[in-house]
Amino acid sequence: MNHFFKYTLILFVVFINLTLAQDEEFESIESDQCVDCHEESELGTLFQDDLDNSIHEGIECLDCHIHHGTDPHTEEAENFVVGCEGCRDCHEDASEQYQAHGRSKTGACKDIPTCADCHGDHNILPSSMRNSSVNAGNLANTCGNCHENIDLINRYDILIDHPVEMYNSSVHGKATGVGNVKAASCDDCHSSGGTSHEIYPPTNPESSIYHLNIPTTCGKCHPDETKDYWEGVHGKMAARGMANAPVCTDCHGEHGIISPDNPLSPVSKHRVASATCEPCHESTILNERLGTRGEVSSYVDSYHGLKSTAGDLHVANCESCHGAHRILPSTDSTSTINPLNLAQTCGECHPGMSDELAAVTIHGNGGDDPRAPLAILIEKIYILLIILTIGGMLLHTVLDYLKQLRLQMREPSIRRMRGLEVAQHTALLVSFFTLVISGFSLRFGESWIAQFFFGWEGGFEFRGVLHRYAAVFLIVTSVWHLLFLFTKRGSQFLRDMKPAWRDVQQVWEMVLYFFDYRNQEPKFGRFAYGEKLEYWAGVWGNIVMIATGLVLWFDNFFIQVFSGAFLDVSLVIHYWEAWLATLAILVWHLYNTIFRPSVGPMNPSWLSGKMPRRMFEHEHADAEPDPDINPSKDQ
Repeated sequence: MNHFFKYTLILFVVFINLTLAQDEEFESIESDQCVDCHEESELGTLFQDDLDNSIHEGIECLDCHIHHGTDPHTEEAENFVVGCEGCRDCHEDASEQYQAHGRSKTGACKDIPTCADCHGDHNILPSSMRNSSVNAGNLANTCGNCHENIDLINRYDILIDHPVEMYNSSVHGKATGVGNVKAASCDDCHSSGGTSHEIYPPTNPESSIYHLNIPTTCGKCHPDETKDYWEGVHGKMAARGMANAPVCTDCHGEHGIISPDNPLSPVSKHRVASATCEPCHESTILNERLGTRGEVSSYVDSYHGLKSTAGDLHVANCESCHGAHRILPSTDSTSTINPLNLAQTCGECHPGMSDELAAVTIHGNGGDDPRAPLAILIEKIYILLIILTIGGMLLHTVLDYLKQLRLQMREPSIRRMRGLEVAQHTALLVSFFTLVISGFSLRFGESWIAQFFFGWEGGFEFRGVLHRYAAVFLIVTSVWHLLFLFTKRGSQFLRDMKPAWRDVQQVWEMVLYFFDYRNQEPKFGRFAYGEKLEYWAGVWGNIVMIATGLVLWFDNFFIQVFSGAFLDVSLVIHYWEAWLATLAILVWHLYNTIFRPSVGPMNPSWLSGKMPRRMFEHEHADAEPDPDINPSKDQ
């Protein structure tokens, strides 16, 4: 017990000494002494001027800088004001309300805005004054100090990009920008609980921007529209707590709301069907969940829809018939599309509308054809007429083409390719077009080419398998051709295919011929410059496509050997080389072998290895008379 009193006495003496030492080192100061020191600096003078012109005029320094009364420059004293502690004595209610800002809580987040960040420090003005940082006209820019800060946006994973920039270009931002204090500013929408200090994230059910609370928030400024909304089917869904119920922001947007008169607005007359109604009413998931059926697409094909697509702003759109906010099903007696009210609804555009005419369906109901039976019958007659007429013309054209081809092949001919060479060309043709069709179907899965060739059950999976088998077939064909080049005929083929200076001269002579500076085409040998260009481009293309294709096929192996960038580069090269090769074949090769008038109806050598003598003498007039390559006698 004696030791206990002994140690207690020692601690008490130490405490008294420390207290006296502190009092000796720092004497208590008054607010006037702050001015004596700070008025010597330009910054201090600025603070005093701001304070004299602010709402806090007459308040003493130490009323806010409480801890500065002893040691004015301690870390505790500095943080006292910065952390809003100096505001609490006078603004207790606001201090109690400000417990969080968005997802951040006071005391738990170093970047949470302080009182000074929003209201200012010495220059605090009431929000009713135009120069106040929290005035409606300036509030967006005040909020933008954080919400347009890219570092903070990335740090806290804020998904909305440039909200203040969008707001300033909106109808609300433009209104507040010219001093309209009644227009919605940031706190009008984001403040919860009736105060600007309670700003919660949209995931909080108490938040003013929580999905199902948005109609109430907008209703503060738009009471009539909100009343109609709650009476409509969308509002009733929201009142029942359905998360997928559309609210104001789903149709009008959030920060970038623009006037319906603006053609870019999602609720403008021109876009309301496609941009606002269609995303929900054509959604397979929503229609299955709600037991409804999409009808917007049938409107697009109707008279009104086609006129609207053509730019007619006076033709009826979704809103014209169904209403904008008070949207009700046709079974409701007060609905604008109730059978008893249809004549009046249609009569707004068509005066004198009868009940019978108004009862005609405007657009389909869940797939039903909305048109008159006579119109449907006439359409079917036209479809049948097109099938019979155009089908007959097509059949006649095919039969005539085949006849001309047979006549061409009966003419005296010159052999261009032997049997195995024709087989090589056929193998290349089959593999190439199989790769083109399957490859572009992989890249553009929703395109007509993919739907036409692979739009059957299991087809989309098969296209990938087919593409790889065709690639193997192309590799085998390329190896076959490489081996052919080591034969006697292959060596001669390679020598004849070798580019020469004469080819450059013939290009220039051909240009002169195109513009009528020459009376006839240049005389080509066994292979013209166009055939040489196409061959060597094909060789290069084959090497590139096979190499990059193998990288993409065995990506798991190559990504371990090289970097991810290597795969990205391979994919880009493979994709664009495919475009280059495909367009070259369609534009250049098919023209020179089929559509060029001098070879019509086609150059048949790819089928039989022979071409008519007249065609050979025109296309290869300067060919050397090699009896093995180009025999002079008919074959």
